Amino acid sequence: MGKVTGFMEYERIEEGYKPVPERVRHYKEFVVGLSNEEARVQGARCMDCGTPFCNSGCPVNNIIPDFNDLVYRQDWQNAFAVLDSTNNFPEFTGRICPAPCEAACTLNVNDDPVGIKSLEHAIIDRAWEHGLVKPRAARIKTGKKVAVVGSGPAGMAAAQQLARAGHDVTLFEKNDRIGGLLRYGIPDFKMEKHHIDRRVEQMQAEGVTMRPGVMVGRLPEGSKVTNWAQETVTPEQLQKDFDAIVLAGGAEQSRDLPVPGRDLAGVHFAMEFLPQQNKVNAGDKVKGQIRADGKHVIVIGGGDTGSDCVGTSNRHGAASVTQFELMPMPPEQENKELTWPYWPYKLRTSSSHEEGCEREFAIATKEFIGEKGKVAGLKTVRVEWKDGKMSEVPGSEQVLKADLVLLAMGFVSPVQTLLEGFAVDKDARGNAKATTEFTGGYATNVPKVFAAGDVRRGQSLVVWAIREGRQAARAVDEFLMGFSDLPR
Repeated sequence: MGKVTGFMEYERIEEGYKPVPERVRHYKEFVVGLSNEEARVQGARCMDCGTPFCNSGCPVNNIIPDFNDLVYRQDWQNAFAVLDSTNNFPEFTGRICPAPCEAACTLNVNDDPVGIKSLEHAIIDRAWEHGLVKPRAARIKTGKKVAVVGSGPAGMAAAQQLARAGHDVTLFEKNDRIGGLLRYGIPDFKMEKHHIDRRVEQMQAEGVTMRPGVMVGRLPEGSKVTNWAQETVTPEQLQKDFDAIVLAGGAEQSRDLPVPGRDLAGVHFAMEFLPQQNKVNAGDKVKGQIRADGKHVIVIGGGDTGSDCVGTSNRHGAASVTQFELMPMPPEQENKELTWPYWPYKLRTSSSHEEGCEREFAIATKEFIGEKGKVAGLKTVRVEWKDGKMSEVPGSEQVLKADLVLLAMGFVSPVQTLLEGFAVDKDARGNAKATTEFTGGYATNVPKVFAAGDVRRGQSLVVWAIREGRQAARAVDEFLMGFSDLPR
């Protein structure tokens, strides 16, 4: 390990943020990363535990103590080699992962955890800066063809791993650029899109064929799922043309709020609002873009997508932004004795909240109130929870002003027509039914069709999507070749 007594000598060092008045004027990233010395000190805090719970807390099982030690020693090249061995895209997770590894850190039992996420961020940024990230094209081609449907983190990870195994991989994406929700769901101020672009270039150099703007199958009539496809291909055609297919289309079906007034103008899904701004940031024009300028915005949903709506609304120049959460306000500090090493339930305040937002907890929307066909307010009621059941608080109804309402209550399932087009069995939640067994994992009931990421497990984290893409790639490689050298 690095410094034996480092965890007793040094305090946790947080990454910094640029000032709010400066950063809300643009859509660029505003996190100030660690200097070399700050990273070295942070690495020194690692305890080199006999049983490093951070490894199992991380869905891709990053070898965290090793790269912590290497950062302490300022051996950035080998720190990158260790990180790259388990994670295809550390620049994504180093920016937007909530860091379950840090919740599992042994130091977190009675102190602040090691800043693992900030070290991951530092390692990969320096690796790109010094030219350490290079294409790794397969030396021997297998002649097998694989289609990957959906170019989010699960699809990108699966495609890259399969190409490195020597297969001819084609990555299909219905929207006009590769990246899935990384591209059109996550605001640029959290992750600029050049990070995706240079990975696309790397994957193309490794032999992956990119097919953006191609819809596989169809969307349901009236679907609000973002679709900028210029071409369509049928599931039957893919089954005919490819030796294996990986469905990695994500869980794109947004949870709706079917209360009176839902059809009023000005009530939108978050995933109508956020992709449009990202497309504008890319230099494209969006006709009829949903804007928050000068409006009283209410965001319904207290998670990350809701937070992204808050940050984007503030950058539009909203008059006010309020975020609703149905559940009670969590405690500011978790009970570590009960929760460690698992992900704790506690109040989380994002950088977007700090930029300006009123947060309302234990509140439900009963009706959207309109004027001349447009939303003008919400009728709400306070709720209380007892024994897991919700009840309304008598006499707590009120009407709040709203010119724009954004529904950010999560995602219920993948688009059902995609699964139906391939005749894939679904689980009780409408996800593709496939196990994660070591042998035969990620295979659906349909021969040579596999499923990975949110399309299989439901709405989840980017780091879980990368894990599933990697594991599905190994399963596909084993299916095609009878064995696989790919890491799982």
